[in-house]
Amino acid sequence: MVQDSKRTRPNILVTGTPGTGKTTTSAALAESTQLRHISIGDLVREKNLHDGWDDELECHILNEDLVCDELEDVMEQGGNIVDYHGCDFFPERWFDRVVVLQTDNSVLYDRLSKRGYTGAKLTNNIECEIFQVLLEEAKESYPENIVVALKSDTIEDITRNVTTLTDWVRSWQPTPQ
Repeated sequence: MVQDSKRTRPNILVTGTPGTGKTTTSAALAESTQLRHISIGDLVREKNLHDGWDDELECHILNEDLVCDELEDVMEQGGNIVDYHGCDFFPERWFDRVVVLQTDNSVLYDRLSKRGYTGAKLTNNIECEIFQVLLEEAKESYPENIVVALKSDTIEDITRNVTTLTDWVRSWQPTPQ
């Protein structure tokens, strides 16, 4: 992995199926480490980094090029926690750790149902978790030694994950080029 030698703080990608606790984990980790939390969903909405709306999946159609252009400078600086349910379009050089949150299907079904997910949106996300799509995507897109899967079923899991990741951030050292 090639790290940008200008970075003095690591960049972390927190990914996983919707409902696995990405935003909760990322916000708590940002508070614990003083890293910047970047929610891609919020960024896309705030800056119109999309190509319209997908009626079937009830979400914006992300424009990956616009998102990457928007983030390039801040990612070079380091010190970011990026929170998004996809990972294969971000440049590999951006991240020092890729965290894939995983949740038991029955827990995930309840969380998504409470959010109002129904039909294709609910089914697609549950199937994505069953088949570990995001873990495979992360392993195919990044060096395997920076990808870590963490269980995220309960608040205790989230607390433990934040502690583990905070310890990792505190011990992180930039790799000389």
